[in-house]
Amino acid sequence: MGLIVNFESLLSDRLAPALEAVAGHPVDPAVRASPHADFQSGAPLALARELGRAPQEIAAEVATRADLAGLAEITVSGPGFLNLTIGDDLLAESLRLTGADQRLGVPATAAPERIVIDYSGPNVAKEMHVGHLRSTIIGDALARTLEWLGHDVVRVNHLGDWGTPFGMLVEHLVDLGGAADHSIRDLTAFYQDARVKFDTDDDFRTRARLRVVALQSGDPLSRDLWQRLVAQSERYFLDVYQRLGVTLGPDDFAGESRYQDDLPVLVAELLAQGLLTDSDGALCAFPDGFTGRDGDALPLIVRKADGGFGYAATDLAAIRHRVGTLGADRLLYVVGAPQRTHFEMVFAVARKAGWLPGGVTAEHLGFGSILGADGKMLKTRAGDTIKLAELLDEAVARATAPAIGIGAIKYADLSGDRRGDYVFDWDRMLASTGNTGPYLQYAYARIRSLFRKAGTGPGPVTVTEPAERALALTLLGFEPALRAAAGQAEPHRLAGYLHDLAVAFSVFYERCPVLRAADDVRASRLGLAELTARTLHTGMFLLGIETLEEI
Repeated sequence: MGLIVNFESLLSDRLAPALEAVAGHPVDPAVRASPHADFQSGAPLALARELGRAPQEIAAEVATRADLAGLAEITVSGPGFLNLTIGDDLLAESLRLTGADQRLGVPATAAPERIVIDYSGPNVAKEMHVGHLRSTIIGDALARTLEWLGHDVVRVNHLGDWGTPFGMLVEHLVDLGGAADHSIRDLTAFYQDARVKFDTDDDFRTRARLRVVALQSGDPLSRDLWQRLVAQSERYFLDVYQRLGVTLGPDDFAGESRYQDDLPVLVAELLAQGLLTDSDGALCAFPDGFTGRDGDALPLIVRKADGGFGYAATDLAAIRHRVGTLGADRLLYVVGAPQRTHFEMVFAVARKAGWLPGGVTAEHLGFGSILGADGKMLKTRAGDTIKLAELLDEAVARATAPAIGIGAIKYADLSGDRRGDYVFDWDRMLASTGNTGPYLQYAYARIRSLFRKAGTGPGPVTVTEPAERALALTLLGFEPALRAAAGQAEPHRLAGYLHDLAVAFSVFYERCPVLRAADDVRASRLGLAELTARTLHTGMFLLGIETLEEI
């Protein structure tokens, strides 16, 4: 059924032999939507200079040769475009098949993969802030989409829960009598208080460093207090995730501490393969092709000079675990763009070590920053980092319903290419018109309201009016939009499709009366409305945006 509803692909396949016969070699039909027809190809124009013929002449010959019987009508227009118009019967039949399928004509993948998605990744004993928003939202949309397409998705929330700072935090907790539930209710204040003591109190600084040794050595008291910090933080993270409507759960936490016992073994394996070099006491890898501004080889520090391990070591250990133990076929890291070089180096070393074999892919899915109206990083008026919980509170306060406020934030993030920055603008993102989350939610609610008023159900769809045709073709574009979003890890492709669908429905609703139409036409138009609602609901679910039955 996928070939029936994916007209762009089908038309390209049907046009290709005719173009090849005229050109004498394979030619890309370049079929795309057109304002002059359902689809259009400009291939004859591209061939004109090569063949030394007029593009109109080439187009006419291709139109004669093309086998589009029962599929589309083909005509020549302008300087040599091929216009293709899908037959009404085929369009109606494709809509019928789509509507009869619970998956809206999108079959599950025939080649499912085990995909590990690393996203969100906050730090223990620190409150989540606006900087965690994009990773959490983008990662969750990709996890939902890939899972719905039939892949085995493993969500991983790589917590920062280990290292030198935790000696400081645990020692501060000791000073407070170990009352974790009370003392880190405000996680940021707890961390800041510990930091001030570490920077200003020599005795505390000494005790904190000794506490690191005790923690890493497995001292029961140190481990117990550290675990209290972790548990309290995880409860807080889960509360934020629940409010934000993301699918990360308690089983998805995988802190850096998980890999601590693996690190000495990891270093030994790298040394045995000759992949580490001593550099002023530190053990570093120097993967090919990475140089600093001075042109010297760029080091990836695996073990520091003091014997400690940093991010590179735990990231390498994570790859080793995710491929070797979890059996991942694909690794996705939803982490900010500034970490691109770090991950490319980690992937390069992992490949040389054999932990990332040829059949497994690893991708850093970088994303831009959230900016304020001044074009700088979004902060409070006082210049402080905005806490994520406070941002969600304001979204709910500004909106007519919590789901609208949260949906507005998520759609604003997902509707643009993840690689770019975007300006955080409450008025724009909460608007009920334009390319916004509320616009999609209102479109869905309008359709549900239509059915409450109708009192009758939908019927078989027939397509006669231009607005009906435009809506029908948009509906049948769901599968290619969804697969493009998943295949390229670009949720904005799905978001953009849903906006186009809502706009097409709005035009249809204005130009094609539904409830006042004659019985057969009324049933047909209700059928179009029902399929639109189902598609919007499915697509918004995959983006993590809640639909509302009425607003």
